[in-house]
Amino acid sequence: MAVEYLCKVCRGHLNVKTSIILAAANLSDRSQKGLVYLNPELGNYTKTTHPTFDIKEGEEYIYSCPICGAQLNSMKYLHMVRILMVDDSGKEFNIYFSGIGGEKCTFKVRGNKIEQKAGPDVKIYDKYFEVLRKTESTFKSLLILQAYRI
Repeated sequence: MAVEYLCKVCRGHLNVKTSIILAAANLSDRSQKGLVYLNPELGNYTKTTHPTFDIKEGEEYIYSCPICGAQLNSMKYLHMVRILMVDDSGKEFNIYFSGIGGEKCTFKVRGNKIEQKAGPDVKIYDKYFEVLRKTESTFKSLLILQAYRI
């Protein structure tokens, strides 16, 4: 069994051949939208979009499932997007990656444990993830994010 990526809501398969396919819209200008093909290898930030739709550095994007239309941006971890991964042994993980263009960070989480982290921008969210997993308050999460975000 190969690694599978799933929508967190409908559990539809998001990966086709060598890409994870998501729909994206610019948070500040929702008319800027399109499909994004992401490399499924954790830490590989290669992406493909239509020539008229580009993910701009520093801009935040709303990601959604191309199957059911559900928003994939995390409500728990601000500025992060969450999809599911099932590895070749059948274990399920939450995969979080930054919804901000140009930020390269990915977290592979199972239960309450970060199993893997990748990318040069992991430091932006590293402490935030650790502290926030111990709190449940959205207000606290906003304060924590402000404290740790560059």
